[in-house]
Amino acid sequence: MPQRFTTPAGLFARWRVIPTLICATLLLPRLVQAEDPSPGEAIYRAKCASCHGAAGEGTLKSYPNPLVGERSIGELTDYISKTMPEDKPGTCVGDEAKLVSEYIYGAFYSPTAQARNKPARIELSRLTVRQYRNTVADLVSQLRGPGQVENQPGLTGRYFKSREVRNNNDRVLERVDPVVAFNFEDKSPDEEKIDAHEFSIKWNGAVFAPDTGEYEFIIRTNHSTRLWINDQRRPLVDAYVKSGKDNEHRGSIFLLGGRTYALRLEFSKAKQGVNDKKAKERPPEPASISLEWKRPQRVEEVIPNRYLTTAHPTESLVLKTPFPPDDRSLGWEKATTISKEWDQATTDAAIEVADYVVGHLGDLAGARRGDDDRPAKLKAFCRHWAEIAFRRPLTEDLQKAYVDGPFDKVNDPELAVSRVVLLVLKSPRFLYREIGSPAESKNDPFDVASRLSYGLWDSMPDAPLLQAAAKGELATREQVVAQVQRMSKDLKAQAKLREFLMRWLKIERVPDLSKDAAQYPAFDAAIAHDLRSSVEIALDELLTSDGADFRQLLLSDSVYLNGRLAKFYGIDLPIDAGFQKVSLDSNERAGMMSHPYLLSDFAYSASSSPIHRGIFIARSVLGRTLRPPPEAVTPIPPHLAPDLTTRDRVSQQTKGEACQSCHSMINPLGFTLEHFDAVGRFRKDENGKPVDSTGSYRTRQGDTVQFDGVRDLAKFLAESQETHSAFVDHLFHAMVKQPIRAYGPQTKESLQKSFVSQNFNIRELLVESITASALTTVDANIQTAAKNDAGATAEK
Repeated sequence: MPQRFTTPAGLFARWRVIPTLICATLLLPRLVQAEDPSPGEAIYRAKCASCHGAAGEGTLKSYPNPLVGERSIGELTDYISKTMPEDKPGTCVGDEAKLVSEYIYGAFYSPTAQARNKPARIELSRLTVRQYRNTVADLVSQLRGPGQVENQPGLTGRYFKSREVRNNNDRVLERVDPVVAFNFEDKSPDEEKIDAHEFSIKWNGAVFAPDTGEYEFIIRTNHSTRLWINDQRRPLVDAYVKSGKDNEHRGSIFLLGGRTYALRLEFSKAKQGVNDKKAKERPPEPASISLEWKRPQRVEEVIPNRYLTTAHPTESLVLKTPFPPDDRSLGWEKATTISKEWDQATTDAAIEVADYVVGHLGDLAGARRGDDDRPAKLKAFCRHWAEIAFRRPLTEDLQKAYVDGPFDKVNDPELAVSRVVLLVLKSPRFLYREIGSPAESKNDPFDVASRLSYGLWDSMPDAPLLQAAAKGELATREQVVAQVQRMSKDLKAQAKLREFLMRWLKIERVPDLSKDAAQYPAFDAAIAHDLRSSVEIALDELLTSDGADFRQLLLSDSVYLNGRLAKFYGIDLPIDAGFQKVSLDSNERAGMMSHPYLLSDFAYSASSSPIHRGIFIARSVLGRTLRPPPEAVTPIPPHLAPDLTTRDRVSQQTKGEACQSCHSMINPLGFTLEHFDAVGRFRKDENGKPVDSTGSYRTRQGDTVQFDGVRDLAKFLAESQETHSAFVDHLFHAMVKQPIRAYGPQTKESLQKSFVSQNFNIRELLVESITASALTTVDANIQTAAKNDAGATAEK
């Protein structure tokens, strides 16, 4: 399948064919005119082409955007009848409007026509920022080894009867603690084995980071403590010997989401870490300790049990180098262009990695200072480094260029290592995903391995996957599916899939949920934090369930609540209750669309917002394309129309013809959620009037469906082919980061049929999507051209 490339040689190749394309474009209308136009085409030429262009391409002065979209013929007919032509609206109606709509739809407007007129192509893509960081982390981790991966929730706590945690002879107790949140008061953790005057505890394990960003770890204790995160040599928090009465200690660290990091916490009940021989002559002092964190853009909390494990992962290299953000205008990270800022960031990151590698050669290369064979070990390490980074074995030429050359030119082996690392990380063979295969190969197994790993993990292949590629065990569908099923169980795959669902729900970034304090005085940052946690827990439960049924996202009548949320939403739970699934009135709520977190997000500070809610349903759930509004309009504040309901105000504000082109779809969808206020609480009336939650939707087939509330809407959406098709689109684009149409005209239809036949299992859809993308044959000539283009860019 041809690829689009934006590097210099590729641009030159494209410029050579542009004159031909221009000539063909200019001749196209004349060729068409040589034949008798259809009635619809004749109407289009007479009334529409002057503004929209002969082939719907748009005109710079009047309508710069091409005439493409996803409305049905019926919707186009209605729209044209009411609004077109713009200078004489209402003069193209009835059969004329229908005929011209049919022509527009078939010639250039519909998705099918778009695919025919401008076929999508698999584009040559560099690593996205996320992929770059993950790849570097996994590159180093593969050289270190995975560490201990067998685990259970919680941390392993080892309790000592002395003030020192390093004397195993004093260890009297070992157990798994779900969380670290203890108030021992003036007592002992074990009255029979440990004296309450003096004891120490060491917790070991790992912490899972669900998000990428800056984490702040907080230890609250009145005694001595130290904390290590990831780097086990330098503590993130060191308050083992302290002065004063500061009982709160903090440390911040940047972590990549979807990974576990080694954690060690030490606590000593003594006199500020100093041996106090007279301590036992006094009554025992109170002692307490809690381990908390503040996730990116969240509130402080004790680290929950679901993010702690007893595993012992090896240290990860988490880059500190800042990168410019990737283009996400299409809904997924698009990485088809190179900017000076991105190129400079890769250089800075390569230098950072080189410094790290040289500083850790002992454990990475097994080459200790003073070893006679140190130079040979370092050279062998560099070959291994290059092979892992390039995701394939080194040829003899690559060995000479990337390994032998640097070692031959300098006498200092550490300097040679640094040069190798820099060369490799700046090579297009590292920065791009599929430019390393030989020209005679159309579907190189190592490219298949990269498609699998970057689709599932946003990172490089692991050792088992590379071994399968080397053995030729990625040639058949069955072999690829087996690898996908293995890899999909990895935490990185689960984290990426959950993040996709958060993006599908339009809550991938933590929003500002500030509400009117006078109207909602109890809604604070803690409530907003708990609501987001409720969504996360629900998504994790769904994705790990046997069925992983997509329809439950739309139909479930249960929600996870803790005591604080239950009190706010009027549910009977103890105030200190942890998160648990609570079934609600099935007539009131339906799935994520009625989850209080989403409803609070798609709302204003003092009122609901049918527009925001309707846009979410139209775009995310139904996959409809909505153009930006022609002009910004300030919503009518509730206090300026106190006698109107929100529905009345929105209807009044969007009644104009220019608004109705989109709001005729948006409003009736959003109105179905009007039983929920700005914080997602159910209500039966507003401003003394009964809430009207009726709505409607005109399908792509032209049928109009009526709804009475969110439950009706949810049932329709759960069974709608439009919903299924949109979800397939969203998932494929988020995971593969390429247009689904580029993988053949039948790919989307095939995935949709598979989705239905597998009872809407999201994990199975993931398997099928990644498998389809991995087995797509890429033309070898285009691949080789891309390789040369990328090489030219790297040299520049």
